[in-house]
Amino acid sequence: MEKLQKPSDPSDNIRRRFTKQRMTTSENEVKETKKDTNDSTNKKIMTKDSFGYGSYWLTRILMLRYIGFIYFVAFLVALHQNKELIGSKGLLPASNFLNKVKKSTGGINLDTYTWIPSLIWMIDFDTDLDWFLDIVAYVGLVLSSVVILNGGANWLIMVTLWILYHSIVNIGSTWYGFGWESQLLETGFLAIFLCPVWNVSSVPKHTPTSWIVLMAYRWLIFRIMIGAGMIKIRGDQCWRDLTCMNYHYETQPVPNPISYFMHQSPEVFHKFETITNHFVELIVPFLLFLPRPLRMVGGAIQILFQVVLIISGNLSFLNWLTIVPSLACFDDASCAWLFSNSRNAIKWKVREVENEIKHTKQPPRLGCYIRRVFNLSLAGLIAYLSIPVVQNLLSQRQAMNTSFDPLRLVNTYGAFGSVTKERTEVIFEGTYDDPHSSTAKWEEYEFKCKPGNVTRTPCLISPYHYRLDWLMWFAAFQSYQRNPWLIHLGVKLLANDEDTTSLIENNPFEGKSPPRFIRAEHYRYIFTKINSKEANAGKWWKRTKVGSYLPPISLDSVKDFMKQMDYTMPRIRKMRKH
Repeated sequence: MEKLQKPSDPSDNIRRRFTKQRMTTSENEVKETKKDTNDSTNKKIMTKDSFGYGSYWLTRILMLRYIGFIYFVAFLVALHQNKELIGSKGLLPASNFLNKVKKSTGGINLDTYTWIPSLIWMIDFDTDLDWFLDIVAYVGLVLSSVVILNGGANWLIMVTLWILYHSIVNIGSTWYGFGWESQLLETGFLAIFLCPVWNVSSVPKHTPTSWIVLMAYRWLIFRIMIGAGMIKIRGDQCWRDLTCMNYHYETQPVPNPISYFMHQSPEVFHKFETITNHFVELIVPFLLFLPRPLRMVGGAIQILFQVVLIISGNLSFLNWLTIVPSLACFDDASCAWLFSNSRNAIKWKVREVENEIKHTKQPPRLGCYIRRVFNLSLAGLIAYLSIPVVQNLLSQRQAMNTSFDPLRLVNTYGAFGSVTKERTEVIFEGTYDDPHSSTAKWEEYEFKCKPGNVTRTPCLISPYHYRLDWLMWFAAFQSYQRNPWLIHLGVKLLANDEDTTSLIENNPFEGKSPPRFIRAEHYRYIFTKINSKEANAGKWWKRTKVGSYLPPISLDSVKDFMKQMDYTMPRIRKMRKH
């Protein structure tokens, strides 16, 4: 007899559907919980675990972008000023200097490249000098822009930048005779070894940041600061008397508006500044080789010190550049806040690379071994080239801003070993009249940035740099006989030379016939007191005449000088008559 099936209870169906629904809901909740857990884990990874101690992927990106920025500024200055300064018709034509080198070495050979390392020897510099200067500047600007935007580079890019800047520094004569040029070349050389050989990725998977290169950068900032501190202690008495800062802001090469106010701080504050300077330059550098917490404190102090110097004066890109090696004191954990936390940003790429390295047990590639050999060779080279540098630091006759090898790979540095106590300026003037007449009307030329017109606000241009203005500061406490380019500058002004007048702010004879005579007068400059009668009248400076610096010259009177110096007489730009 067939077994009868029990009729289903409607309440059982409802109960089964409710149970199924609850199970489905629970599964979804579990999935959501897992998702939330994963998201939370990822967030923790990004904020805490991703960039642990000793990782320098992000540090390298910061350093390369910063170095690219400094290169960009340097090549921008070169583009705007080099033809006017060292071009074929410049104030100090590089071709004259290069021909002397060529003659002394018996032609273009290994000695010429050793003495003056530059690509200039590969062209006919007597005819193609201006073209060469422009090409070098433009290529430098393009490549440095790539480094800034990409945050990564390879050997080819960084070597090219280094060679290009070498090629203009070594032919730049007086205009490139400053310590920051060698410092940029040393910084740029080390940057080559921060990068892979070919890969331009900002996070090159198989090329972690070299510990040896990081130590080389710390060694660089150590030498920069110790050199600067030692040259001060051994140099001007005012550094030992704690009075140098009483003068520095007023007498530095190119003051800015902040310098005006800093100069007028109380004397006790100036003494505090001097003591702080000695502490930062002579004590803090030793922190750079200590464990992570102290090393980071040392690096932070150095960066803060450079920022203060940037704010208080126009010292070209020197202080901006000095921040670069200080960045090597900070690992990814300390600089991760500078980067985005968004998915697929740089920090995520770094996390992926680190996870792959951690969980993939693959034998090192051949390129890794080759890179290790290069890094060890670099360490040996730096150690060897550091021997004369250390000897110089320990010497009582310490030389400042000196290179001991033609490629400027390891150099000695220093700044403001002596501080001028009075500020003097050379003021160029032109006239149509008899220069010896008491009624002659002399009109002043105004330069881009150096003090001239007492009512003009001091400029704020750092990290940009006006090379002519800087050299005018040196010339003011020397003589025109020691700076023959000053006479050449006067000759160019006598012709209203367009290239030369582009280097100055105001030519009083623009749009007119050039002056018949040019002279240079010597003035003493001091800052006006805050809220003084002069300051309230809009004057930043007070000046008093010291005497004549360069006696009146005319185009006829300088023919023998121009011939002797192998300078070409400029073509006179005649405009409307006076």
